[in-house]
Amino acid sequence: MTLRLILFFFIINISTNFVSASIEIKYKINNDIITNIDINNEKNYLLFIRPSLRSLSNKEIIKISENSLIREIIKKNELNEVFDIKAADKYINEVKKNLYRFTNVNNENDLKKLLKRNNIEYQNVIEKMKYESLWNELIFRKFNSLVKLNKNKLRSDLELKIKNNKKYEYNLSELLFELNNKEKVYKTYKNIIDYVKLNNFKSAAFKYSIANSSKNGGEIGWVKETLLSKDLIEKLKKLKKNEITEPIKYPNGYLILKINDKREMKQIVNLDEELKDLVNFEKNKQLNQFSILFYKKLKQNSKINVY
Repeated sequence: MTLRLILFFFIINISTNFVSASIEIKYKINNDIITNIDINNEKNYLLFIRPSLRSLSNKEIIKISENSLIREIIKKNELNEVFDIKAADKYINEVKKNLYRFTNVNNENDLKKLLKRNNIEYQNVIEKMKYESLWNELIFRKFNSLVKLNKNKLRSDLELKIKNNKKYEYNLSELLFELNNKEKVYKTYKNIIDYVKLNNFKSAAFKYSIANSSKNGGEIGWVKETLLSKDLIEKLKKLKKNEITEPIKYPNGYLILKINDKREMKQIVNLDEELKDLVNFEKNKQLNQFSILFYKKLKQNSKINVY
């Protein structure tokens, strides 16, 4: 065997060993695998879109990245069964527009450069956001007919709320947590509150929340009092800025809310417009609950192996 041939096999052997040593399978979800490279890429992506994650430890960010990928694969498997993914490119233009607004760039070329500087593959981001749009479309198609709204009751409740002299709107963040078999509500709640004190509510939402808003650190934004239930209004009125509610039982877990800010609402002059907002708010709330429950069912039926 010539020296050149010996060197060739030596280099090939080193390269193979290097690749096998650097790539590790961490999870297998049905027929899909997640490697340490995938997790690191997801970490870069999440830190890019949610910079506040940097306040967490690297271990916590890695765990969030792993859960994000597991959720993504489970959703993708279902979406690929339902949709012709190639035909779903109609969502791409809207996805790109949203990305331009979010990243504050003017065109596709600038976006690619920005993502490259952050070690993020452009096409991966497009695919992620396309699948998220498809998931929302799937939830709407599957559960829209199951949404229950009593518009007459909503109107009468709204009329009562409007009669109050002062009405407020709240800038809210939420955290929806579920319990394992032997966990107690207030023990879990205390753990979350302790974590909030050491870090912040946004970090706690990233870590503990199963709500769709967890990817935004639990942020909901401004919500008018007229859109909330009477019981919830009473709870929020007792709290000051930056205070957190006790756990509230929800169909898919326990909800806690944080008041980021509070201000007095302007006088309502158009009841029909306000009612339309209330109907949309209630509809979206129910669809979000269906989304969480449906994903949990898919996850329970998925085979997840950890390596």
